[in-house]
Amino acid sequence: MASTTTASSLQINNDLAQKNLDDDGREKRTGTWVTASAHIITAVIGSGVLSLAWAIAQLGWIAGPAVLMTFSCITYFTSTLLADAYRAPDPVSGKRNYTYMDVVRASLGGRKVQLCGIAQYVNLVGITIGYTITASISIVAVKKSNCFHDHGHGADCKPSNYPYMILFAVIEILLSQIPNFHKLSWLSILAAVMSFAYSLIGLGLSIAKAVGDGHDAKTALTGAEVGPLLSSSEKVWKTFQAVGDIAFAYAYSTVLIEIQDTLKSYPPENKMMKRASLIGVSTTTLFYMLCGLIGYAAFGNDAPGNFLTGFGFYEPFWLIDFANICIAIHLIGAYQVFCQPIFGFVEKKCREKWPESKFIMTDHTINVPFCGEYYFNMFRLVWRTTYVTITTLIAMIFPFFNSFLGLIGAGSFYPLTVYFPIEMYIARAKIPKFSFTWVSLKILSWTCLVVSLVAAIGSVQGLVTDLKKYQPFKTE
Repeated sequence: MASTTTASSLQINNDLAQKNLDDDGREKRTGTWVTASAHIITAVIGSGVLSLAWAIAQLGWIAGPAVLMTFSCITYFTSTLLADAYRAPDPVSGKRNYTYMDVVRASLGGRKVQLCGIAQYVNLVGITIGYTITASISIVAVKKSNCFHDHGHGADCKPSNYPYMILFAVIEILLSQIPNFHKLSWLSILAAVMSFAYSLIGLGLSIAKAVGDGHDAKTALTGAEVGPLLSSSEKVWKTFQAVGDIAFAYAYSTVLIEIQDTLKSYPPENKMMKRASLIGVSTTTLFYMLCGLIGYAAFGNDAPGNFLTGFGFYEPFWLIDFANICIAIHLIGAYQVFCQPIFGFVEKKCREKWPESKFIMTDHTINVPFCGEYYFNMFRLVWRTTYVTITTLIAMIFPFFNSFLGLIGAGSFYPLTVYFPIEMYIARAKIPKFSFTWVSLKILSWTCLVVSLVAAIGSVQGLVTDLKKYQPFKTE
């Protein structure tokens, strides 16, 4: 009787364990299209939205909206191709792939896996550096706003960015101890709310400025005009850089697979991810159009590089402060969304190489008041702290907002948003060479390559110009 009871108990425990596991033996995923949309909005509506008024000012009323819509459509199209690659060979019942590199390995293999890894992780590192720069600029803008309010708009208010980069780094070191992507939903939802908040504030202030008394901002169909303050070569370079800034504003393909890996199995993950991508990209495009076009209408050809920290607005100072605080909170969350794949990749490789290392493998349980048990790992603490520290140091060396964003956007858009999704689709669908579909996809891919190269050249030139002007030992 006892043995029968024991066997029944074991069977019940096994059944319960199976119910808490997915088909790959991992803890059951609970994500939905709502949480995936929040992750996407967190990843997409980031610091990119702040530079769009400047980008539109370089491109003008015709090319600006056209470039925005083109990037939007391409991003959504390729994200649907990428969503189908999460499981292979079948997009619904095939084997799961947990990272972008795993997807490329399953669909393409060979050296393209290494090329994908280089492109993805260099881009992720670049984004985290860019977010460190942007967050510090936003925090400094709060101090500047209060200084201008107290001492007048002509006051010499130039606090240093460095202390705030360090403060941002300390916060990220703490948050980086969150074990993995699956524990980040609350942070992404908070960050998404913040991104809506500061985008709406910026939009509202732009509308008020555009329709206000004494508004005399000059705009043009072709954007900033060549003249005494802008040479023809500078116009070309800034146009290229503006394309890179817009490309950066749509960068989320690097974490799409990691986001999809948080989704529960039914409805099928690819269908939920496509729905989330449509909602995320549509929502962000609407915000981008409004912020970019109305921002350009408000500031004209003299639009600042960052329309909430460039002080096209001075009052109401408290609202500008609140918007910049929202930016900082959003970027705190977005930083984690983009760096978690890096953390996971390095930690997985280290566990595989040194499986006997107690330093790497041992988790220590800590009881955190009001939060329950927390699993603490020494290797995770040391490695993630080191990563945040290094990216912060690089941000201190290159604190240039527009040029850095343009370079990251140019470097990530073609390989990760366009090339690999298209190549994987061609391979999986076995599309014949030189067929209409094959030629159409290749033309799209090659065109995007040219656009990315042009944007990269413009951004590098902008960085070189910024470095020549930069005086690191003076406050900004």
